[in-house]
Amino acid sequence: MSARTATPWPLVALFTAGYLAAYLLPTTVGRLDAGLPLTATQAGAVGSVLLLSSASAGFLLASRVDRFGPRALARAGLLLAAAGYGTAALSTAVPLVVAGAVVGGFGSGAATTVAATGIAGRPDPHRVTTLGLFGVSGLAGTLYLTIPHLGPGHGYPLAAIACTALLALSLTGRLHARTPADRARRATGPLPHRRSGLLLAATMLFWSLAQNSLWGVSGRIGLTQAGLTEVKVGAVFAVALGAGLLGTIGAGTLGPRLGRAVPIGLGTALIAGCIALSAAATDLTSFATGEIAWNTLYPVVLSYVIGLAASMDPRGRWAVLVGSASSLGTACGPLTGSLLSERAGYPAMGAVLAAGLLIVAVPMTLVALRPSRAGQIVEIPVVDIPVPELPVVQVPPAELPAMEIPVVEIPLDGVPAQRGAYGTAGPLHTAAAPAPGPVSA
Repeated sequence: MSARTATPWPLVALFTAGYLAAYLLPTTVGRLDAGLPLTATQAGAVGSVLLLSSASAGFLLASRVDRFGPRALARAGLLLAAAGYGTAALSTAVPLVVAGAVVGGFGSGAATTVAATGIAGRPDPHRVTTLGLFGVSGLAGTLYLTIPHLGPGHGYPLAAIACTALLALSLTGRLHARTPADRARRATGPLPHRRSGLLLAATMLFWSLAQNSLWGVSGRIGLTQAGLTEVKVGAVFAVALGAGLLGTIGAGTLGPRLGRAVPIGLGTALIAGCIALSAAATDLTSFATGEIAWNTLYPVVLSYVIGLAASMDPRGRWAVLVGSASSLGTACGPLTGSLLSERAGYPAMGAVLAAGLLIVAVPMTLVALRPSRAGQIVEIPVVDIPVPELPVVQVPPAELPAMEIPVVEIPLDGVPAQRGAYGTAGPLHTAAAPAPGPVSA
């Protein structure tokens, strides 16, 4: 077995299925606005309700994965996601669409919770996280190129999420039915690093809110302010998510070489500038530049934040809670972006979001500077190093060199013993022995 452990594809599939709804948020909100009797703010509110349901699943299930078992909880979440999003995709009644979005969002959150706890228990959480981000970025980019050619209607992005959940369901058989006993023993006890974990969760809420406030209205910025068609906007999103794949590969290649503070702090500051540029875009060049640069940096910073949260608790509770706080910020993003853009305009909205990101970058960097594994049990993978067998060489006896063994004589000083001075061995006789001869009858 090599030092690099096998890739946990079921966890990667769960990660992809759980996060896909957030990645498809712009086209989902835009098509709800265009295909249903909803205003832009109401469509953003539906997107927020979907993601809020996903975040609530994480908060409720963070400490219950061990109780229900990863396999059963993952299957239940994926089935809820498929049923909820499928219902919302096939219905044109607004109440059914909203109800389907709520059920589907809860299923996505359950799948993400199982993925987060499983990734946190791995010896290489950052590597698995980057693989999950790579999967969801690649799939979302493909869908952004495909969905505009399928025709109008709100159901296509929702149906894509439902189909992804069903595909991920086929891999859940490789998950553990119950949490392994050794990990269950280590899982007892209170949450470690409470202060750092709470600070990271709080800042991650505002970090995700700023990101998704722009992401939720990016489609409308491209269509209205930049004057692009839906096909061009979808192409920009696809290229941007493709650049996100490159950023994910870069994050996986760098790994922990730069630590976590530099990628999180500096990356967040650069993202703030990208958001301001994208929100003020008035043509294809500025819009594409802001979106592509932003989506290149976003998965890099996110992978380090998730890895930081996973390293704070091997049971994965901080990974789930920080991820749920991120989902909560994501849920509030579309509505926040819609309200800010309607009242202040897109450029002012971008400036406000950029300033907020620069503020939250400071405490996030401070948390990343602190050691997170102190007092925790770290699993070290066992590496089997094969030892080559040495050949046995047989030499005929005739070819062996002759060896002479010297004889050493050691002289002993002493007086020779007189034989007559000693008797023979045997019992002591008290009378003379009869002379030998024949025995008479």
